[in-house]
Amino acid sequence: MMIPYARQSISEDDIAAVTRVLRSDFLTQGPEVSAFEAEMAETVGAGYGVALSSATAGLHLACLALGLKPGDWLWTSPITFVASANCARYCGAHVDFVDIDPRTYNLCPVALASRLEEGEKTGRLPKIVVAVHLAGQSCEMEKIHALGRRYGFRIIEDAAHAVGADYQGRPVGACMYSDCTVFSFHPVKIMTTGEGGMVLTQDGELAARIRRMSTHGITRQADLLTQNDGPWYYEQLELGYHYRLTDIQAALGRSQLKRLPDFIRRRRELARRYATLLEDLASPQGGDITLPWQHPDTTSSWHLYILRLKGLADDTGISNHDAERERRLKVFQALRAAGLGVNLHYIPVYRQPDFASSQPYSFCPAAEDYYRQAFTIPLYFGLSDDQQDQVCDILRSVLAVRTS
Repeated sequence: MMIPYARQSISEDDIAAVTRVLRSDFLTQGPEVSAFEAEMAETVGAGYGVALSSATAGLHLACLALGLKPGDWLWTSPITFVASANCARYCGAHVDFVDIDPRTYNLCPVALASRLEEGEKTGRLPKIVVAVHLAGQSCEMEKIHALGRRYGFRIIEDAAHAVGADYQGRPVGACMYSDCTVFSFHPVKIMTTGEGGMVLTQDGELAARIRRMSTHGITRQADLLTQNDGPWYYEQLELGYHYRLTDIQAALGRSQLKRLPDFIRRRRELARRYATLLEDLASPQGGDITLPWQHPDTTSSWHLYILRLKGLADDTGISNHDAERERRLKVFQALRAAGLGVNLHYIPVYRQPDFASSQPYSFCPAAEDYYRQAFTIPLYFGLSDDQQDQVCDILRSVLAVRTS
């Protein structure tokens, strides 16, 4: 059987929580959602949580609530899922990309500072920067926040990978250096509601607007109504969406949240084992791969374990891009054939045909280097030590053949 790169963990308690809701009076718009929001907000130290049908919905509504509109710009990392950029296009805004740090693979604050300096001269600065915490490791948020104060942009943390992560000793989601944080609860993520997401924020007005827009822009709040014909009365104050989470999903989320400490403990244990087991393959003297690097300000939740094949150079010392692409393809195919469900996170977003055809984008050389070399190996709560040993044995065998 293939060992997947990720897999959900569903316990009997999780099943019981969902069954309890199925036997209750509310399948949606009941008490489970608000309880889930409060428990998640308390877990990360946020003032407010708004549960939604997906993290994509969260990114979209966060952009709208922060005032992103046609003609504005949103900047984000090219090494992310397309949702981090699509949220701008849903609002009719433009999107562009800032290159990654070659060690963390997150949006590089040095590259961001350079682009902002250039943008100030040309009059093209972002209204929003989406900082993507790739693989569970936080971006350097303090530096990004300082740039935001200088240049006047708002900040969304795309923490779809980073439930349970820490930055500077505080949980990701506390929004120390951002307007809001967006979590994902897709089954391949650290905890799941089946599908689902949540926006966390310290701003009550921002939370209220996101909540209202998640249910068609409708309110029954008396102080917001233009009139009131009776207890049945409601008004649509703005164009909203149907982005609600159900009580069934929220019940699963609440049960999974109780298990979050165990999920994170095991993922960190597996990451430490990989670092030890693969140490010889990452040796500076002849090793074939680079292991993930962790910034000292961060404690990753390890949603993904990403390896990179080391660069190849021709006789002149210039990187041989064609050879790197061919080698990574062969390694990837051989690992799949050997039973490892390896994957790639991600193709630079601006390479997608739908993006490439709409406007020119900033080229990101560090992201291109990453794309030619990276691949993701299995890491999830239910991965056993024996399975992890098997992953490492297969990887060692494939690399011995495919990189010789």
